[in-house]
Order: sequence, then structure tokens, then C-alpha cells
Amino acid sequence: MQKKLWRHIEKVRQTSPLVQNITNYVVMNNTANALLAAGASPIMAHAHPEIDEMATICQAIVLNIGTLDEYKVKSMLLAIKKAVELGKPTVLDPVGAGATGYRNETLSQLLEYGPTVIRGNASEILALAKQNTETTKGVDSTAQSNEALSAAKSLNKEYGSVVCISGETDIVVNGDREIHLSNGHALMAKVTGMGCSASALIGAFIAVVEDKTEAVAAAMALMGVAGELAEKLSAGPGSLQMHLLDKLHNLTEAEFIGTLKYLEK
Repeated sequence: MQKKLWRHIEKVRQTSPLVQNITNYVVMNNTANALLAAGASPIMAHAHPEIDEMATICQAIVLNIGTLDEYKVKSMLLAIKKAVELGKPTVLDPVGAGATGYRNETLSQLLEYGPTVIRGNASEILALAKQNTETTKGVDSTAQSNEALSAAKSLNKEYGSVVCISGETDIVVNGDREIHLSNGHALMAKVTGMGCSASALIGAFIAVVEDKTEAVAAAMALMGVAGELAEKLSAGPGSLQMHLLDKLHNLTEAEFIGTLKYLEK
């Protein structure tokens, strides 16, 4: 499977899929650069008059609710509705799910369209499945990935979405498949937007990889391995950002296969 995931990484690099991101302004630059470094092509657009045209030309759409307002919520609803009409894959990043009623209501509306992939930390996945009462701290998770496993399976069954729980171990759930990826480094949590960048990368992979479970696993594996190797070159969070982009860009097959910690249950 390691070599298969690497072929998916190569496919993104070779085909440079166009990914629309309606995302939060805190991480917009980070996510655009991560997509570029991995070989994809980002569009950061949310204007209502161009949503339909953008959905038509892009190969995948990433929706990130980090910095919500009424205008952007409408953009997301218009985009996911059009994506469903066109059969384009979508990623939902439920940043801060459970923190406020506004976020929860927005997520309920977006979930009705059955996003192709849902990626969030354990607290967010628990909240999304309405199994979370006291484990959300802003946008940070106070739960471990395995604590959200049953919630992820519930979401997968209800909405048909591939669900990815990110954390110290990333877990990808779809039907009977359960993939555990144990790469990355704790220093990554000191840089804003790492999870958002992972969601953006998932958008690139589901745009060109037919098996969506493998697409999500390949994107998370790339992010985790690149982060783990980047940390070895870094003095702190600032240089980690730089080295992560470099590693997303120049990661080799030998590095990937030699570093990847993959387990499918």
C-alpha cells in the first residue's frame, strides 16, 4: 500500500488539479502554499456571483468554517450545492465544531449535501456526531483520535462521507476500512493551519484519485511524513513552516516509504 499511496502523490504532482478553497482568512496563505508545494493549483474564491463558474472549472472544493460570517456561509452552501449537481468531490473541515450554536447550525446545513470527505480533530468529529459535550476548546482538540472512532463511523454511515480524524495518529474511516497513520510531530501543533492545510491537500487528492479512501490516506500520509521530516531540520515553529513546504515539494519516494507508519485494520 505504501507504494500505491506514493503513486497517488505522484499523480497529484503530474496532473496539478485545480482546487477551490472557501476557507478561513487566518490560514488562506498557508493552505494555498501547501497545495502549490504538493503540485496542485489553488483558487481562493468565495464571491457569490462566481461560485457556479468556479465549481464548474475546479476539480474539487474545500469548505473550511474557521472564520464564519453570513456571506461566507452562503458561499459554502452555494458551492456545495453546485458541486453535488456537477458530481464534483468536496471536503468539509468543521473547524471549532461544538464551540457555538452558529457553527453547529452551519455544519448541519452543509452535511445535508453529503460531503465526500469530512476531516477534523477528535473533538470536532465528536461534536459533529453530537457525541461531544465537554471536549472542545476553541479550535483545539482535547480528545484523542481513537476516542472519536465510533463518532467517525456514525458520520460515515449517516452521510456516506469518508471521515478522517486527525491527531497524533490520523485515522481514516470508510465502511469496513480503517486506516491508521502515525507520522508527524508535536511541533506541528504550534503552527496555525496545519489541519486546514491537510484538508486542502485532501481536496487535491480526491480530485484525481478514484478510490477516495486511498486519496484521503495519501494526503494525510504526505502531510504527516513531510511534517516529521521537516521537524528534523527545524529550530522551531517558524522554520518548520518553511521546511514543511520544501518537503511537500521535494519529498522522494525513498523518504516517503522509509518514513511512513501505516496500518490498515
